[in-house]
Amino acid sequence: MRHSAAIAAALAEVGPRLKRVRTQRDITLTELAAATGISKSTLSRLESGQRKPSLELLLPIAQAHRIPLEELIGAPEVGDPRVRFTPRQRNGRIVVPLTRNPGGLQAWKTIIPPEPGEPELRTHEGYEWLYVLAGRVRLILADHDLTLGPGEVAEFDTRLPHWFGPADDQPVEILSLLGRQGERIHVRAAPRRADRP
Repeated sequence: MRHSAAIAAALAEVGPRLKRVRTQRDITLTELAAATGISKSTLSRLESGQRKPSLELLLPIAQAHRIPLEELIGAPEVGDPRVRFTPRQRNGRIVVPLTRNPGGLQAWKTIIPPEPGEPELRTHEGYEWLYVLAGRVRLILADHDLTLGPGEVAEFDTRLPHWFGPADDQPVEILSLLGRQGERIHVRAAPRRADRP
């Protein structure tokens, strides 16, 4: 009996969690309906608890938000040895810190929804390295205006005025490394063997 009560309690939390995730990303029900193919009324009833969550509904929503299904349903962590970092909201962006060493090299996974208005360039100490995981990223760096796709990388001195975000109306996902003291990221490959006898 206790087990079924725990399941019922977990299911009751799914609706509020769905709404929280959507509003944190500043996505309307209409936009989520377009991204998932689920009707706006069904999404609304799901969030209010009037509709029971099912895999057929939750999987497309998790995919649209680019988050694991267990994060949407609040599944308990069992037997997982991985360290889990807590996502944070920063200026409308979802930021997941991947390092915990203050003052040293910092790493983040960042999900950036489309942002209204003109980009605001900023400067700060350090050197940044960006890797595009998903979407098309617009990078403005001083006088340069670049578009990067999945798998592309940019590296720059953050003392130059810069901004990065979605190049179109789709969210983007990036990995970011920042060295506060201006450390540059060095990619090393094994030296090529000479084929001469």
